[in-house]
Amino acid sequence: MTEYVATRQAEGAANASINREVSVLNKMLKLAYRHGKLARIPIFDKLQEAPPRKGYFERPQFEAVRRHMAADYQVIVTLYHTYGFRLQEVLGLERRQLDLQTGTITLDPGSTKNDEARTIYLTPELKVLLGGQVDRIKAMERKLGKIIPALFPHLRGASSTKRPGQPTLGEPIKDIRRTWAKACRLAGVSGKLVHDFRRTAVRDMVRAGVNDKVAMTITGHRTRSVFDRYNIVSPGDLQVAAQKIAAAQK
Repeated sequence: MTEYVATRQAEGAANASINREVSVLNKMLKLAYRHGKLARIPIFDKLQEAPPRKGYFERPQFEAVRRHMAADYQVIVTLYHTYGFRLQEVLGLERRQLDLQTGTITLDPGSTKNDEARTIYLTPELKVLLGGQVDRIKAMERKLGKIIPALFPHLRGASSTKRPGQPTLGEPIKDIRRTWAKACRLAGVSGKLVHDFRRTAVRDMVRAGVNDKVAMTITGHRTRSVFDRYNIVSPGDLQVAAQKIAAAQK
């Protein structure tokens, strides 16, 4: 095991990744011990991991990045920013999961990381944005003469023959990394991650007074420890705290 760890570190693997890999072997050894095939379980000390990332978006930063995206991608990142959904939870959405009449989006069981279904009520902003997205899809359906089930399909690309790497019209968007990186660069916030929206959504909901249990249901967090880790304290939060303290002392 010591040799394995040294080899993975030499390959540039992060300590966190190595810990996850070692945990697989540890689970195997526990199963062997439980079934009487091992006299004792060897002890493996975990490697020191880097502190969890603490990136988040203030609203002006988010809006600056969003302005440099096409309309359909703006809807995608607004869903991320508002609810803290995971990347594939959004990109995997189909139109049948959106109900503009009730103003809801339903994530199917098995499509989420914890395999649990979630129904989320839309904000007025997202209801308008998603209505526009449906209109764009219907226009593409008329153009192609076929039904497009995806809520976020490629609306720009080749309709039939295409070059390698070029998306086909109507196919679901699988990745937004290139579009995201370009928008961040143009907005002057290079280095931001889409996953920063997950932390941002948790932080914004808590500060808006949303009950923690409700916020965890929206974001899909199952454990309180991970949810608390995402609830980032910003310099602005500390300034507000100082203002409240000063007001109380008057």
